[in-house]
Amino acid sequence: MHIFSFTNSFLKRLRAGARFDPVRDWLVLLTLSTIVLASIVVWNIWAFDTVSRGGVIGAPTTDAPEAFNRASLEEIKSIFASRAVEEARYETGVYRFADPSQ
Repeated sequence: MHIFSFTNSFLKRLRAGARFDPVRDWLVLLTLSTIVLASIVVWNIWAFDTVSRGGVIGAPTTDAPEAFNRASLEEIKSIFASRAVEEARYETGVYRFADPSQ
């Protein structure tokens, strides 16, 4: 029941009529901030050390299957080849461009 009495005491101090103690409040704030900053620094040192040694943070990934198949890759290559042929026809003069503004 020690925690229950502590929370009651804490909630009573938070009421509007409670006595303020700026020194205590600043000490609590600075202590918590220092603990948070220290934990962030420790985490970053651990993460850097793990990654620099070639480790993985979190669950290691498994080998994924190919995201595409070779048939679709060949189809894309054929599309670009046909576009290149069309571009060559425009450049060599096979297709004539009629400018409608003249």
